[in-house]
Amino acid sequence: MGRVQDKVVLITGAARGQGRAHALRLAQEGADIIAVDLCAQIDSVRYPLATREDFDETVRQVEKLGRRIVALTADVRDRAAMLAAVAEGVAALGKLDAVIAQAGIAPIGTLADAQPFLDAITVDFNGVVHTVEAALPHLPDGAAIVATGSAAALMPPSDNGRPDFGKLGYSFAKRSVASFVNDLAIALAPRRIRANAVHPTNTNTDMLNNDSMYREFRPDLENPTREDALPAFHVMTAFGLPYVEPGDVAEAVLFLVSDESRYVTGVQLRVDAGAIVRKRPQQPQF
Repeated sequence: MGRVQDKVVLITGAARGQGRAHALRLAQEGADIIAVDLCAQIDSVRYPLATREDFDETVRQVEKLGRRIVALTADVRDRAAMLAAVAEGVAALGKLDAVIAQAGIAPIGTLADAQPFLDAITVDFNGVVHTVEAALPHLPDGAAIVATGSAAALMPPSDNGRPDFGKLGYSFAKRSVASFVNDLAIALAPRRIRANAVHPTNTNTDMLNNDSMYREFRPDLENPTREDALPAFHVMTAFGLPYVEPGDVAEAVLFLVSDESRYVTGVQLRVDAGAIVRKRPQQPQF
């Protein structure tokens, strides 16, 4: 028997990257998956977002592991769409035991337009709230909720002398996720529903491996490549690593979804290779 045997888990942003890694790791441990993804581009995001082909690959890999998966296209910014998608997934698989609010964007690199600021907030924060709201009526007592934050957002802000509205929105959204999870844990404690956040450092996904992010780490170059940016990625950890792998984050998520964490709630779990402690902050507020 697996660590999450026969649990049904809702995962947003499941078409690729961390969302796919979570789906596969949980499926390996016996879970069935309700997968949600937009599978469309958002104009303010300067790197390609996941496609239907990406989503189909997640489905293929989960089914190869012998587990069930329902793949639904929905926009986490749309409350009604999320309510409908979750209801459809639960109807197909019969129940819901856990939620992973993973969907996120990083629309950085825009200096003269407020839309990236708003898009980052509506996807990265509002999307978490909509996901939790849609799932909560279906969750039993003792269920688990996990939201994805960001180690970068928990650090002191840096704009490299260039105000970036998308980056500002991303930081606000992820810090808000941390606060939301902290208080959500209190609100759901009478039902012993656990609410926790995972805060990864640089993770080896498309959100990191794109031109906008290369410019973020190498502002001294006009058109930096991944090879140019790779040495600079190391500033985000204390271990001297450029990034962690999606599977590293998935291991933390698996723990928080499993019954092994049945008394763990309101936690800000950093999978950051020492990124935060390297900055020597004061005692954490969350």
